[in-house]
Amino acid sequence: MPERSIVVARDGDVLVLCEVKTRRPGPFGHPAAAVTAEKTARIRRLAELWLAKHGGPPPGGVRIDLVGVVLPPRGAARVEHVRGLT
Repeated sequence: MPERSIVVARDGDVLVLCEVKTRRPGPFGHPAAAVTAEKTARIRRLAELWLAKHGGPPPGGVRIDLVGVVLPPRGAARVEHVRGLT
């Protein structure tokens, strides 16, 4: 089973939940292809639970981001940060 990582961070007064996906080039495509509307809804539910436990939303609201890491056969990984998934 693949590992799943969600980073909870702040960007100024915005709470950011960031899904981290790693892929090697091949049939599964870019890491962003793995973040479906269903997965985004799951992250939103996690955000609601986190906010309920930690005192509610910050003044700037909540944003969901994606960090996609592509691991080529050789060389350095490529890291892409997509802000504000819908």
